[in-house]
Amino acid sequence: MSESRIQISPVTPVVGAEIGGVDLSELDDATYSSLHEAFLDHGVLFFRDQDISIEAQKALGARFGELLAHPNDPGAEGHPEVMVIHADESSKRVAGELWHSDVSCDPVPPMGSILRLHTVPDIGGDTLFASMYAAYDALSERMKALLDGLTAVHDGGPYYREVNRIIGRDDAGRSYPSAVHPVIRIHPGTGRKALFVNRMFTQQILGLPARESDGVLALLFDHIQRPDFQCRFRWRKDSIAFWDNRCTQHHAIWDYWPETRSGYRVTIRGEPPV
Repeated sequence: MSESRIQISPVTPVVGAEIGGVDLSELDDATYSSLHEAFLDHGVLFFRDQDISIEAQKALGARFGELLAHPNDPGAEGHPEVMVIHADESSKRVAGELWHSDVSCDPVPPMGSILRLHTVPDIGGDTLFASMYAAYDALSERMKALLDGLTAVHDGGPYYREVNRIIGRDDAGRSYPSAVHPVIRIHPGTGRKALFVNRMFTQQILGLPARESDGVLALLFDHIQRPDFQCRFRWRKDSIAFWDNRCTQHHAIWDYWPETRSGYRVTIRGEPPV
């Protein structure tokens, strides 16, 4: 096995690292091992100058696990497991404008997502990422004691149906995933606890009256947005971000209208949260 020579430059103390010295279209075993370790350490990895094909992006994702089709997006032509991320002057919305973990409404939510942008605006279009380890660690001991052991409903229906209404897509007769997950999950690769509720999909904490659930969720959704949990990624052409949905959330900023921002995302199957 060859020795990996990648460069790892942390972006903040709690989340994110820029990776250099790697061609993601040619990933040997040593480099894969180093990237996997960095992925667990930093939660999201950023790469520059990766002019790779859709097939190579799919192969990259498949090194880390089974690829998933999105429950509401038809995917790229001929590639149902590749989500097209695109916004331009005619767009009525963009993907990811709320803090979220991708498709957390699924009974087996994704482990990770890999997004490559081939077209970016001159200014704007950044993505914010936040560590849910840091969000959990910053809670008071009394709040941790309240949340540990609780579960919450994650439902894709309300969000996806609103998306379809905005863009004029008919979803009559369709159903969307819904699942119950722990409010605090233990990451299978690190053993660390992470907050696992998000504004896009989490509807209710079970075992609490509706008013208490609404109040606790509102507090947690605001808490997640603290700047000291975050890093901010400024995209350039052919940049790639690879994030861990089990311990991070992200938020895409739509501040570049009417310019175009476009690329492809693959999503990797995870495991039931515990």
